[in-house]
Amino acid sequence: MTKQNVMMPEEMAITAATAAGKVANSSTHLLFPPPRGNSGNVNYASYKRLLSQLELNGGSGRLNAWVDSMRASSPTHIKSDSPLASPVVASDDEEYENWKKQHPSALDMFDEITAASKGKQIVMFLDYDGTLSPIVDDPDRAFMSDNMRSAVREVARSFPTAIVSGRCRDKVYSFVQLRELYYAGSHGMDIKGPAKQPKHTKAKANALLFQPASEFLPMIDAVYEALVEKTESTPGAKVENNKFCVSVHFRCVDEKKWSALAEQVRLVLKDYPRLRLTQGRKVLEIRPTIKWDKGKALEFLLESLGFADCNDVFPIYIGDDRTDEDAFKVLRDRGQGIGILVSKFPKETSASYSLREPAEVMDFLHRLVNWKRLSLKEREKVL
Repeated sequence: MTKQNVMMPEEMAITAATAAGKVANSSTHLLFPPPRGNSGNVNYASYKRLLSQLELNGGSGRLNAWVDSMRASSPTHIKSDSPLASPVVASDDEEYENWKKQHPSALDMFDEITAASKGKQIVMFLDYDGTLSPIVDDPDRAFMSDNMRSAVREVARSFPTAIVSGRCRDKVYSFVQLRELYYAGSHGMDIKGPAKQPKHTKAKANALLFQPASEFLPMIDAVYEALVEKTESTPGAKVENNKFCVSVHFRCVDEKKWSALAEQVRLVLKDYPRLRLTQGRKVLEIRPTIKWDKGKALEFLLESLGFADCNDVFPIYIGDDRTDEDAFKVLRDRGQGIGILVSKFPKETSASYSLREPAEVMDFLHRLVNWKRLSLKEREKVL
């Protein structure tokens, strides 16, 4: 399986913004790792030149880096002459096929995946937006299909299954509507298990509720209200309260207004040094500065399920967003299980395999359930 250090384009942009922020306003946290070596064909010389410019330009450079990062959040939007544009963005089918040699289709490699899981307990982790549902302009209408819901239900009957999303836990539950799952909302800062413990777990049947950032709730509510008021002059901007984090969606905002929107967010965040800015696909996300993410949530759930120090567990994490990279990295570092990136475009990733879209995710889930059923029948014949 491929193991590599990664740096997404938006990470590079906001890291640059962090450096500039040391001059402009060190109180606002933009926490991303610096580039780790010369991976792939990324133009790090251009990146370093840009970083130097940002440090000289101070606040204005920082704001420009935010906007560059906002552009970088959509692979099809990145211009080839941008110093932050990753050369692995798809320009044609040939480039995508070359990328797939390093991150082959999980459908094409299905037999290899199931062979690696032989004799182990599979535990499923699924992102929601862009993985179980399509990416849509209105985040309140990101509905999953009945067929996808049925596929997830069947998976949960075969394996312990969790939804790990940046959404508010209650919101993602309202979309999925399956009680038998574990739900980790707010990027894993709000975790709740089913009332009835799944039969596949090793843990005792205790009700699970874990919220490591509870002390930040009043602050998150205050920031939400401030952002709603501050961004109301920007057409298309949508602020979403995800309980332990706040999302500012700019998918429907005219690109000419992105700089103004970034400035509005900056003005609010400067008063909250205990919050940090991260970024997903066409969304700016404000989170507590605690060291918690989807990777930490994955580890916590494995421990809660009784698989903390087990060699006979095989976690499978499927996600499409840069926030899912934290979980992919955990699996890579553990040397257990696999990460599957959902993307139609080449991206730097710690995932081992890929799928193009939610339809392929559903196909993979169906095949996994059928494989499990056939395995059980063969075992019964032997017995």
